[in-house]
This record gives sequence, C-alpha cells and structure tokens, in this order.
Amino acid sequence: MPRTVETMFLAALSFAYFSKALSGSYMKSTITQLERRFDIPSYLIGIIDGSFEIGNLLLIAFVSYFGAKLHRPKIIAVGCILMSFGTFLIAMPHFIIGRHKIETSIRPPVNSTNNLYPCPASSPGSSRAGCEGESNVSMWIYVLLGNILRGIGETPVQPLGISFIDDYAQSENAALYIGCVQTISIIGPVFGYLLGSLCAKIYVDIGYVDMEMVTITSSDARWVGAWWLGYLIAGALTLMSAVPFWFLPKSLPMPVEKHDSSCTLEQTRFITDSPNMKHKFRPEEPANLHLMAIEFVPTLKSLLGNPVYIVYLCVTIIQFNSLIGMVTYKPKYIEQHYGQSASKANFLMGIINIPAVALGMFSGGVVMKKYKLGIMGAAKFAFGTSLLGYLLSLLFFAMGCENSKVAGVTVSYNGVEGLSRQEASLFSVCNWGCLCSGKEWDPVCGENGITYMSPCLAGCTSSVGSGRNTVFDGCRCVANTHTGNLTAVPGQCPRSDSCDRVFPYFLALSVISSFVISLGGTPGFMLLVRCIKPELKCLALGIHTLATRTLAGIPAPIYFGAIIDTTCLKWGYKSCGGKGACRIYNTTSYRIVYLGLTLGLRTVSFFFCILGFLLLKRHLKTEARKPLTNGNSEVDSLKKEERDQDLHFILSSDCHVDRETPL
Repeated sequence: MPRTVETMFLAALSFAYFSKALSGSYMKSTITQLERRFDIPSYLIGIIDGSFEIGNLLLIAFVSYFGAKLHRPKIIAVGCILMSFGTFLIAMPHFIIGRHKIETSIRPPVNSTNNLYPCPASSPGSSRAGCEGESNVSMWIYVLLGNILRGIGETPVQPLGISFIDDYAQSENAALYIGCVQTISIIGPVFGYLLGSLCAKIYVDIGYVDMEMVTITSSDARWVGAWWLGYLIAGALTLMSAVPFWFLPKSLPMPVEKHDSSCTLEQTRFITDSPNMKHKFRPEEPANLHLMAIEFVPTLKSLLGNPVYIVYLCVTIIQFNSLIGMVTYKPKYIEQHYGQSASKANFLMGIINIPAVALGMFSGGVVMKKYKLGIMGAAKFAFGTSLLGYLLSLLFFAMGCENSKVAGVTVSYNGVEGLSRQEASLFSVCNWGCLCSGKEWDPVCGENGITYMSPCLAGCTSSVGSGRNTVFDGCRCVANTHTGNLTAVPGQCPRSDSCDRVFPYFLALSVISSFVISLGGTPGFMLLVRCIKPELKCLALGIHTLATRTLAGIPAPIYFGAIIDTTCLKWGYKSCGGKGACRIYNTTSYRIVYLGLTLGLRTVSFFFCILGFLLLKRHLKTEARKPLTNGNSEVDSLKKEERDQDLHFILSSDCHVDRETPL
C-alpha cells in the first residue's frame, strides 16, 4: 500500500468499526428505556434487538461473495450511510409522539394552599381523552425498521474492510493493521455503554419540562432517560465515518513480498488437496460467475462433510445463544435484581465488564503464542476456560436479593410475606373507604418500610408539599404495621442492606468470570481456522456467521425476553388501555430463569464439546498417518505447475491464520 492511502484506509476503517460498535452497544443500553417509553414487554424488545441480525443476513451472502469484485471502499461508505440513516430513524419517534406522560397521581398544586387529596370520594372513571390523537401505528415499529437498516448497512464493513487490508497490505503489516482495527472495535462498546449511562441520567423531555415538577428519580421503574439523544450522536459519528472511503481507490498494487515460509506441512497438504486450485481468481480480475456457481455446491458439501466443523458449529451456536441472551439483559438484571438505576447499570457494563472481556481475549492470544498451542492444545484450553467460567458463574445463584416489600403484591397489608398476582389482594380494610384503581402504579414508601402501589392504596388522606418533596399524611395502611408517623413519600422503598452488601461481590465475580470465559475466545476461533482446509476457510467463516446470527443472534433475545416476562408481578398500563411495560418482577424467579437459562445452554454445549474432542482426536490421527513423503511430492509438483502471483497470494493469505477474524 502507498503509505498515505494505507494510513487513510486504516484510520477510516477503525473509525467505522468504532462507530458501529458504539451504536450496537448503545442499543443494548437503552433496552429498559425503550420498554418504558413505548410500554412494551421484554419479548418485543428482543425482537427489536434481533432485527439487526435480520437486516445483516439479508445481504451478507451477496456482499461477501460479490463485494470483492466491486469498489470496496465505496461500498463500505454506502454501508456507513445506511447505518447512520437507520440510527437516525430509531430516534425519530421521540419527535413524533410528543411528551412523555408519567403514570402518577401527584399533581402540581395551583397555589400554595391547594394540597392533594389522594383518597377520592368518587370514582375517577376511565378517561380516554387524548387517545384519538394518538397514532394507530405503534412507534416501536420505527425502532425496529431503523435497526434492520442498521444491520443492512453494517454488512459490508467487516468482510470488505478486512479483505481489502489482507489483499493489499504487506504481509508483515496486515496482522498488525487488523489487530488495530479489532482493538478499536472493542473500545466502541465501552463508549457505547458510557453514552447510555449519561443519557439515562437525563430526563427524556429535558428542555421541555420543569424538572422541579418531575416527581420521580432515575431509579424509578417509570423513569425514561433521553434515549433518543444517544442515537443522534451515534448516527452523526457513523455518517462522518463514511466520508473518507469516497476518496480511496478501488484497488492498489499487489505487494510482491508475500511470505509463505510460515506454512506448516499440514497446511500445505490441505492446499494441495483441493482439486480446483487452478480455478482461483485474482481479486482484480472479473469473476467467472458460472464457474463459481458450479464449484459452490461441491465445496459446500466438502465443508459440511467435516464432522469436526459441524460439532464446532453446534457448540458455538449454543454458546452464542447463552452469551447473547445474557449480555442483552444483563443491565436490566442489575436494575431489577439489585435496585440500581439504568445509568449505573450501563456505566458498570462499560467501565468494568467490557474491558475484562477485551483483556481476556488478548490474554488468550498471548497464551497461544507463548506456549505454541496446536489444534488439540487450543481445544483443551478453550474448553478448560469455558468450564472454569461456568463453575464460577454458578456462584451467581447464591448472590440473590429478596423481593421488594410491596403491599398486596409481595407482602400482605399486615406485613406477612407472600406473592399474589390477584388484583383483589391490592385492597384492604385500610383503603376500602377510597375508590382506588388497582391498575395504577404510583408507588409511595411508607414509614414502615413497605411500598404501596399508590398513595390511595396506602390509605393516605392528605398531602403537603409538591413534586418530589410531597409528603402524604394520614396513611391508614401504614398504621397496620407501624405505630409512628403515618406518612409516606413518593417512590419505592430502598432495597435492604443485605442486597447492597452482596452487590459488590456480584460485580467482582462478574468481572472474573467474564475474563476467564473470554480467555478461550481466541484459541476457540483459531481451532476453527486450523481444522479447515485453507481454501474452505472463507466459506467456513461465512457459514459460521450465518448460522450463529440466524440461530442465536435473532432468537436468543426474543425467548430470553419472553421467559423474563413470565416473572413480572405487576404490569403497567397504557394511557389508552392495554398492557404496557413491567413495573416490578419476582426477584427470585427472575434470577432463576435468567441464570438458569444462561447456564443451562452452556451445560448442553459441553456435551457437544466432548463429542468434538473425540472427533478431533480421530481427525488428527488420520492426518498423522498420511505419508509425509507423498505430501512433499505433491507440494513440489504444485509449485512447479503454478508459480504465478495468484498462487503466491493464496498461500500467503491462508497460511497466516492469525490474520483471519470472525465475521
């Protein structure tokens, strides 16, 4: 590569990787914000999250197969523009649906003497005023379509960007360049979660409302942060990343110094085993589509006939289901289980978990290089770290918190613990004199440490103050378990001290387990590229990407969300009727289904790992029996027959397996 163009392309691709990684992690960080803003359950959020993979899969085969024959930098630029438009589309509903209406019974007083009486003497009725003006189209559809467009735009960035570097960079520089790009892509999620943390602190309608009149805090189940702001920032960054690619050439001079001395005997034998080596194409030449189509089916059959590859595919699909489902809902788990705000949960993900994963992947590569692990060594190392991480993760079951004490839901009005999903349990003698709604979620914390779903259901008769400084007096239900002041204040009661004490241990274990599991990421991937014939590597990676995204990236967030929804104890309701987002979960059930599903999937994957070890051992024995002299003669024959630049390019690019990256 000419030095200037080389630097420009590397910088542009790094920026594109950073932008797309930031956007993707920011989407994960806004899950609870989107749930509350659009009043939708978790399984719909899973569909929205998985829609990115749907968009990606629509074009990945076409772009990966034919994109290298076209102007790759400009195709990447078009992809970045589509990603930015999709990101802007996600934010668009904020500017369409108007101001966010908090579900609350607290109203600002008209004057200083006009206090709120939370115990109505007559039924307020079910007003549907303003519903006629609402759009018949659910606003979350725009978020779904925007995420699909993001997936379509992301398609060419990785395969075409990496292949462009691999084609035209000096052999000794290509691995360094790809390493730089991958490092930048790891930094992106850190900033994505930190941006999510910042935006979650800001109220959704900041600048349009008087914050003194907002009666809830960022830790409230009804709080919605400025989720749209981060998408505007991410969209602008992605749009900027498209600019440099327009000024890059279609191709560059092919470097003549391509070193193949690092090829092992096993790798060169794999190359010579291919009957169609004479049909390889130079990247600069137009492709013979007819010949490519004829060769595709036999090549695919050869790949799928490799039992080691099939078992590897099954293991990664199952483990990706576990990983994607866990990561998607981990901030939500921290919020719901440990009572942390969305802002703090995102901050912890960005500043603690992501760096631990990055360090683990880097350390795994260092271990492989230092100890020169072969195929079996890499397999054992990957399995060992995965098993150790699994055993550490079992400790999460012991780091639980008790359910919040909510009258009529998790405890009775007398303070006796017991779960109830019946609306009738929300009413008691202490609030029979008030015509309260059993659907309203406007929690207040009594002096007795019990949360009541509304001031009315707490039996409160009057109030003083306004906004967050409101204090409810004469709360008869508080008197059932308390003999002091019969008062209550807005918001849920804080978690118990025991929950606060266990949370730091949860964070520490989370970091350690993430690091240990990610140690096996690099050796596990190297196992894939080393047990496949070099001429099948690109197809193997493509099938691997297609399978994991189709069978893990799309369904995992959906069924994880659906199972989490089953643990909801109290659903919110939309202003015009219909079930909205969940307000409070059964903490114990949430922990069991979330951790149980995550670890259960990994348990299943270990059975396939055992089968994979047996097949890999047999495969290596078969390779060892092949006459080495025959292999050497084949190599000599092949080199005499094809001493052109095309073969030299293939040998060089395929021997340096450390330059390959997962799609």
